Amino acid sequence: MLSVVIPIHNEEPSILPLYDRLTSVLESMQKPYEIIVVDDASTDRSFDLLANLVETDTHLKVVRLRRNFGQTAALSAGFDEAQGNVIVSLDGDLQHAPEDIPALLAKIEEGYDIASGWRKDRVDNAVTRRLPSRIANWLMAKASGIELRDFGTTFKAYRAEVLKEINLYGELHRFIPALASFYGARIAEVPIRNTPRVAGDSHYGLGRTFNVMFDILTIKFLLKYFTRPMHFFGRIGLVGLILGGGILGSLAVYKLAGHTLVSEHGPLMVAGGLLLLAGLMMFSTGLLGEVLMRTYFESQGRRIYAVREIRCRREPVAPA
Repeated sequence: MLSVVIPIHNEEPSILPLYDRLTSVLESMQKPYEIIVVDDASTDRSFDLLANLVETDTHLKVVRLRRNFGQTAALSAGFDEAQGNVIVSLDGDLQHAPEDIPALLAKIEEGYDIASGWRKDRVDNAVTRRLPSRIANWLMAKASGIELRDFGTTFKAYRAEVLKEINLYGELHRFIPALASFYGARIAEVPIRNTPRVAGDSHYGLGRTFNVMFDILTIKFLLKYFTRPMHFFGRIGLVGLILGGGILGSLAVYKLAGHTLVSEHGPLMVAGGLLLLAGLMMFSTGLLGEVLMRTYFESQGRRIYAVREIRCRREPVAPA
């Protein structure tokens, strides 16, 4: 079974054209499917249109969130509701062509766990979107070790079991391939079409570039040191302890030789003390990180969203 997850926020002009094109593609594939649209607290008539469609289509399910939690939370809500063994995610603004879904599924059928879309010929503004995106994608590839040319697109196909191993939070939806690689997922890249928005304004801008940079640092830490935070903080702490201890030890010998420390080497003594304290703090942070990591793995995960209501019209299924 195929599940298609679409997060939306104020996409009223695109909903009906997207639904028609998507339904046409899925029907032509002659496979069982479901469409899950997650309404991230739209303020226009998006939910009303979807609620009307639900009444006529048993394949459609609409999840409405209580407030605007963001795209990552909306995708996570859709993934949790999906029942298919293959899950495709795409945006609801028609910049992703539903006609490219078979190309993504072809890579899954070849044995890959994730088929990631690649907007080879982008139609976005060169200064505010394309150039920052190219830089960010290069940094993401270096930080994660995954050679993808387009991390930012939502248009991807996943094996369902891969997504079950990943907990999304913040804005880490663009890093799902990198997070999945932590569990040994095989990833392929598929060229897809990128078309201009038919209506409305983009929810992304140049200001989000800085958030992406912070996410890159986060993903680098998660991939390399998530299960061993002491290796990261311990190295920094060791450097501080060695430098601070060396400085204070040298000054102690200098003091024993009869020299005056405060008047001659006061700043150096303060620097040595700060380095020593910083080293001890880094070791303490590493130990706390180890404790938190074990608590994380042993505790039950909590969802990062709250569902207001779910609407669907499903035919009764006979018990197995």
